Amino acid sequence: MKVKAFISEERVTLPEIREDLLRIEAARLESGKELSYELRKSIEHVNHLSKLSPDASRSLLDALLGLEKMKPEIAYRIVNLMPRNRDELRAIYAKERFTLTPEELDAILDLVSAQL
Repeated sequence: MKVKAFISEERVTLPEIREDLLRIEAARLESGKELSYELRKSIEHVNHLSKLSPDASRSLLDALLGLEKMKPEIAYRIVNLMPRNRDELRAIYAKERFTLTPEELDAILDLVSAQL
């Protein structure tokens, strides 16, 4: 299958994807259709990595976007990965042209740990 053009594009968090995939799985099982290999692996992946509910992930995303030096793509990456220490958070910011102070790192980690 070839993709000729993108119609639209939007960012979503991993918990939101999980909710959509579980809804698709339930609809397929209800109608008696078989789940494809890719769908099964995708559901397994999001079940393993998703740590929050969709509402909690959205509230964390909103809180992160309110911080200074926070780009939307980094905020989504933080919500999806849920870093637990400064090293994991620095890895997310590795390609940025600026570095964060320890206080800024701790503020982000406090927001993340409050959601867990």
